[in-house]
Amino acid sequence: MAYNRKNFLLRVKEINEVYKEYASKGWFNEYIFNNYIRDRFHISRATFYNYLAIPYSRLLRDIERMEQRRKKMEPTLF
Repeated sequence: MAYNRKNFLLRVKEINEVYKEYASKGWFNEYIFNNYIRDRFHISRATFYNYLAIPYSRLLRDIERMEQRRKKMEPTLF
């Protein structure tokens, strides 16, 4: 699969979901990063905090809307 913005946002979504799962239990960000994020996703602490700040759900929704518009505009071959 080619790398694109949608794939990046899906990765950010997965990291955020892991974070939210453990943060809801009251664990500290540093503990979550060291034990669940770093070895699984191979990102730095700075990247982790940057990913937490990305509004991935809104951006993914925008990408889905653009894909739907493109499908409507494509000419049919048959």
